[in-house]
This record gives sequence, structure tokens and C-alpha cells, in this order.
Amino acid sequence: MSTSKVSISLIILMIGLALVIQPSHAQDSKQEFLNAHNLARASVGVGPLTWDNKVAGYARTYANTRKGDCKLVHSRGPYGENILVWSRGDLSGVAAVNSWFKEKVNYDYNSDSCTNGKQCRHYTQLVWKKSTRLGCAKVRCNNGGTFITCNYDPAGNSAGQRPY
Repeated sequence: MSTSKVSISLIILMIGLALVIQPSHAQDSKQEFLNAHNLARASVGVGPLTWDNKVAGYARTYANTRKGDCKLVHSRGPYGENILVWSRGDLSGVAAVNSWFKEKVNYDYNSDSCTNGKQCRHYTQLVWKKSTRLGCAKVRCNNGGTFITCNYDPAGNSAGQRPY
């Protein structure tokens, strides 16, 4: 088996484990968000992100506005953004990042498009080479769900450009 197939298999295994393992607050720290992002980025040869307190402050402010309704609505702010709503209680930030990374199988690099109408743009933002700064936030919603947002500066998913 080639090295790339082994690497992909290991990443998929790690994603599966992260989604099954009981989430903990340790998986919501800025370092855990960064580690999860940078592991995904390294898998496609993209450099690491750095944590940015301004971007994180924006993410925190927006997440707090969603606490009351927990709706999957983008902020339409100045940054690239991935969001996830989990209605079944708590979900770790690492699990959210891993769910965005799983969209890799839906991305066709040659055509720079999502395959068969499936979602892949969370993945492309996650690995967007020109994005260098990250800020994420997580809130437990009033309905018991979880809202997670990660913002990227500069924003990715620019039309006509590939992520890496």
C-alpha cells in the first residue's frame, strides 16, 4: 500500500475515533482547534495557521448571538467561516474540524468542484493556503445543542482559485 493511501487511512481512522470518543472541554481549547486544523492542512502540504485573538473575538461574538436559536446561519462577516450545529448535546471543536475535513472525499481538485452535488466547501476553506490566521468559538445553545464557528483570515473559497 502506498504511503499516501496509508496516510489517508490513518486520517480517516482518527476522524472516526474523534467522532465516537466522548467530547471533552480539552478538545475546545484554541490549541486543540489549531492542532486539528494544522493536521488537516499538513495532509495536503499546506502550511499551518496561527491563532488570532481578533479573529477569535469575532467568532466568539457571533457564536454568542446564535446561542438563543442555534441556527445554522453564517455571519456574513469579513472572514472566511465554517460553522456547525449539533442538536444532540455537546460536540467538541475537534470533532467539528474533523467533520469539515471529511468533506475531502467530495472535492475534485482537477475541476475545483464538489462531486455529485455534495458539500466540500468547508473542507476547501479549512485547507485554503492563503488563509493564515484562525479564530474559533463554541457555545452550548439554549436548546441544549452546540454551535461551533471557525473564522479564517484572509477568507478562502475565492472563485476561480484552488485551495492549494
